[in-house]
Amino acid sequence: MTTARTPGHGPLTGVRVVELAGIGPGPFAAMLLADLGADVVRVDRPGGPVLAIDPAYDITNRNKRSVVVDLKAPDGPDQVLALAARADLLVEGYRPGVAERLGVGPEACLARNPRLVYGRMTGWGQDGPLAQRAGHDIAYIAPTGTLGMTGRPDEPPAAPANLLGDYAGGSLYLVVGVLAALHHARASGTGQVVDAAIVDGTAHLATMIHGMLAAGGWQDHRGANLLDGGCPYYGTYQTADGRYMAVGALEPQFYAEFLALLGLGDRTGARTDIARWDELREEIAARFKSRTRDEWTAVFDGSDACVAPVLSLREAPHHPHLAARGTFTDHGGITQPAPAPRFSATPTSVRTGPARPGADTADVARDWDVPGLLPGSRNPQ
Repeated sequence: MTTARTPGHGPLTGVRVVELAGIGPGPFAAMLLADLGADVVRVDRPGGPVLAIDPAYDITNRNKRSVVVDLKAPDGPDQVLALAARADLLVEGYRPGVAERLGVGPEACLARNPRLVYGRMTGWGQDGPLAQRAGHDIAYIAPTGTLGMTGRPDEPPAAPANLLGDYAGGSLYLVVGVLAALHHARASGTGQVVDAAIVDGTAHLATMIHGMLAAGGWQDHRGANLLDGGCPYYGTYQTADGRYMAVGALEPQFYAEFLALLGLGDRTGARTDIARWDELREEIAARFKSRTRDEWTAVFDGSDACVAPVLSLREAPHHPHLAARGTFTDHGGITQPAPAPRFSATPTSVRTGPARPGADTADVARDWDVPGLLPGSRNPQ
């Protein structure tokens, strides 16, 4: 295992990660590794952040350290290679071939460090007809079939922010991949390249649905199935104040409790009779329209009816359960999700705020023994 002065604690304490700065899923994946205790050094480019956001508020760069390297300068690639030589993982999110042209591709990095795990984050993947095409989350999830599952049947598919593609299908699969490859590298002494494509991960997320489709238990259009809003006791309903309640009363006992608290009485037969679902949905909608969201929240409080208020981002940290668990935390004046998941022996935390570009160069040069990061120095070979 690489010895590192990793600030803070977590199960990945001692793991060194180089992150080549990008946007979206790459930085979030590196943040997750940092949250878990890894010593993540973000290699920022000169000229400031890619997105028009104040670096002080970019909390996907929390728990990291930053150096600035100009990869187009004569000594730029060797500075990154010197970091890679001392790292366990490297994460990059360029289009295929860009890292190679910059001199920091897998071949160059693995030549310096054969045990390195080189994680590549793209939308389309490293090969295939669209590999060189630009794109963003919504364009990546569209051809996988998952975007077409969202929203009402009589409306366009709903855009799920960039959570489904960038972060679920992208970042999380990259993290699983590099950690699995790290396990292999420590057992065998051999590193490898991890090709994490958003299209692959997002398609993989729908594995259960594909099984249901093959078995005839899922219709291939939205708003007609148990879990996509087609079912009247699995969906959202507007309340008297224009807010919403979410209902997920799938099992018979939860369904019965839901109807009782809603005040509808016995509708047992309507649960599995699809021909009655439209009528049931109208009855449920009318009941929810009779009270406010907070009033219905009080009605269902403490029950197993599987009903919850739909909260906004600013409301969420104040939910009693989330507040009791510390699901959100405040650091540096910014309310933000706390690291997840949780560990009994190696607890995690938000140790530092967003890394400012280049602010940690001297510390990283010392801790990683890469003096070439400092002005006027040369990297050791």
